[in-house]
Amino acid sequence: MGKVFWLIVGVGVGFVVAHQVNKTPEGRKFFEDVDSKAREFADAVVEGYRAREAELRGELDDEFAAKAG
Repeated sequence: MGKVFWLIVGVGVGFVVAHQVNKTPEGRKFFEDVDSKAREFADAVVEGYRAREAELRGELDDEFAAKAG
């Protein structure tokens, strides 16, 4: 129970510190950079997922076509 308490306290302190840092121009730039990189990473993951899904669907379609024909 004590570990959960300290985790919650740590998260709360982190939010307060991040809010204070975001008030400065340098802090805002830092968070914009982090946000941009996180979005790029997420987009790359989604793109890779969709490409792999299309590849697997193509293989399944080929498999079904071979069995049907």
